[in-house]
Amino acid sequence: MTNDPLSGDQIHLADNLDLLRTLPDGSIPLVYIDPPFNTGRRQSRTRIQTVRSDDGDRVGFLGRSYQTTRLGASSFADSFDDYLAFLEPRLIEAHRVLHPAGTMYVHLDYREVHYVKVMMDVIFGRESFLNEIIWAYDYGARARRRWPAKHDNILVYVKHPAAYTFNVDDIDREPYMAPGLVGPEKAARGKLPTDTWWHTIVPTVGAERTGYPTQKPLGILRRIIRASSNPGDLVLDFFAGSGTTGIAAHELGRRFLLVDQHEEALRVMATRFRDIPGVRIVGYDPD
Repeated sequence: MTNDPLSGDQIHLADNLDLLRTLPDGSIPLVYIDPPFNTGRRQSRTRIQTVRSDDGDRVGFLGRSYQTTRLGASSFADSFDDYLAFLEPRLIEAHRVLHPAGTMYVHLDYREVHYVKVMMDVIFGRESFLNEIIWAYDYGARARRRWPAKHDNILVYVKHPAAYTFNVDDIDREPYMAPGLVGPEKAARGKLPTDTWWHTIVPTVGAERTGYPTQKPLGILRRIIRASSNPGDLVLDFFAGSGTTGIAAHELGRRFLLVDQHEEALRVMATRFRDIPGVRIVGYDPD
């Protein structure tokens, strides 16, 4: 079997900087990363399963009794003494491997996005900045001494500002906020999303949920992949986490290369991809 990371669908347990340095120049049409946000705390999630039981430990809907089983927990430290020094060499390599008509999405939040944008302006050139997407959601705790922070920032850069993939006709449409102002035909078709995306987080229950602490919703990745790649293209995510980028890429007929250095991430991905034929896992034995 080939050792070429550009072939097929692959998941690697590896230091992403080491793997990036093995990739050829201009070989990746689309890069999406969701790096640690540098929150200064440990990110963790506990996975549970709840089933009906007459002797259960909790009471739910209509007073029914349920038994809860703890399936496991995921966690990692999200704190860096010098966040930009950590991220910069990885962004430089990502720029090198990005295809001449390629696009890179960097998913952050308010803590570091301004500093990373300045750094990416230097690496890519300010003229290569395409968008800052605001992903807005409404879930979780509410601050009492400031406006609650309920959005993430996604920086979008292209390799060449005059030649890049953007499949406007393939992008999912949204309902108009005031459909009466546009007429029934336009209202039925819906509108193209703007640079502000309203989308729920991954539901706390349901098939999509993996229990990985920083899992992002499939809807966000589907939109990105539809817009900025073509069928058969290779999509790279070198902070792969739960593997959502790969799932969305597979659904949309793209190939994927996922990289993460945490065994817990590989365990989650090995489970999530086990029914998808042909996926190669490198550096980790799920058995």
